[in-house]
Amino acid sequence: MRPAPEAAGRAQEVRVTNQALRNFVDGKPAEPGTTPHSALIDPCTESEYGTAPVSGPDEVDGAMRAAAAAFASWRYRTPAQRQECLLGVAGALKERANDFAAAETRATGNGAAAAEVPLLVDQLRFFAGAARLLDASSAGEYIEGHTSYVRREPLGVCAQLLPWNFPLLMAVLKSAPAIAAGNTVVLKPAQTTPATAVMFAELAAEFLPPGVLNVVCGDDQTGRLMVEHPVPAMVALTGSAETGVEVARTAASGLKRVQLELGGKTPVIVCSDADLDAATAGIIAGAFTNAGQDCTATSRVLAADDIYEELVSRLTTAAWACRPGPPSDPGAFFGPLNNRHQLDRVTGYLSRLASRARVLTGGHRTGSVGFFFAPTVIADVEQEDEISRSEVFGPVISLQRFSTENEAVSFANGVPQGLAASVWTADHARAMRLSRLLDCGCVWVNTGLHFPTEMPHGGFKGSGYGKDLSRYGFEEYTRIKHVMHQF
Repeated sequence: MRPAPEAAGRAQEVRVTNQALRNFVDGKPAEPGTTPHSALIDPCTESEYGTAPVSGPDEVDGAMRAAAAAFASWRYRTPAQRQECLLGVAGALKERANDFAAAETRATGNGAAAAEVPLLVDQLRFFAGAARLLDASSAGEYIEGHTSYVRREPLGVCAQLLPWNFPLLMAVLKSAPAIAAGNTVVLKPAQTTPATAVMFAELAAEFLPPGVLNVVCGDDQTGRLMVEHPVPAMVALTGSAETGVEVARTAASGLKRVQLELGGKTPVIVCSDADLDAATAGIIAGAFTNAGQDCTATSRVLAADDIYEELVSRLTTAAWACRPGPPSDPGAFFGPLNNRHQLDRVTGYLSRLASRARVLTGGHRTGSVGFFFAPTVIADVEQEDEISRSEVFGPVISLQRFSTENEAVSFANGVPQGLAASVWTADHARAMRLSRLLDCGCVWVNTGLHFPTEMPHGGFKGSGYGKDLSRYGFEEYTRIKHVMHQF
């Protein structure tokens, strides 16, 4: 759900002034009151550039009430009216792309932030059109003397919890289909990256009625309050598996619908007949862009025995050329990790490696300022290793051997996650076989990390359930009602 690095380029560093963010509720900034605030830290410099509220019960309740009041009328807007509103938002976002890119770059250190905006405009336009194309069974007489038909209706208020790796993209990805379907939204951005979600709500308020899109900033407890609140009919989360379990458990007490897009451990199966130039380039791009902070990062490579050492050598050489740096550095391949906790987490994985594993590049922080981590290649990991099974969310590639197709599939599927996979081979029949056997929500063949808006995104097993993007992601935000008339 992000542009490929070759197309992204790198944003110029833009000075973003210090700011005191406020929640955005009922079409306007919320008064700060006595709500505590947390510092916003630039991951490139570790300096504070603003503050954001840590919302408590009163703030969450106010946002939920505003969304519920807005739903009473928004649900009855025609599809054409909802489309017109979202097309207006899309056009305004396109016009203000530089402002959003500057704020996103400051929050994440991701120099490719500017290239995300056209993708988000496309998503808004897609869901604006989808509002007018809902499908249902044809009306008919399925019982003699009675006519039946199906209504698709919005759910109500949707609570949406976002991660910090692609904050603006996730704000659009979650809110657009919900709003297009006639729902209203209370959105909580990640504590470290709330600025662009607030900006997006402010922009959207120029076209949407008050209360349709609300943003509440805060921490994990704020998220719990949203899930526990009696108003939401649905909770949508993009986040870790641990958070997904907690959200599902809490939402179950109120029988809320839940959509979970959780972590991944993407297996990259490189077969003996693969184009190693293409595979190397694809792996490097997918593993290191955004410092590897992507749930579908190509960080877990399964390589056939007879090309294993050659691929290890190619990836090691390529990784040496990929240095991290701030967005102002035109030679940097990727930026920092998002926060100090994430830096410590990635460092911890490296400190716990099995003694047999070979760290061929990186494995450590770079510099004394900023949360930068060196591009890392680790050879000779095995299936039971922690780094083979847990999502690192950093610029780290691990390599594991396989001897047969069956062994490759067993290794690929033998982890808790099932979000995505890729297969690199010149054999079409082999690609078809492996695609059928891989237990994940998306399989790429000789490519990776492309997310057309028309195609669904979501995983199996520990990667959650439900879909983002596409008509399937849109339908997540609707309910089906059977209506029968006697005649």
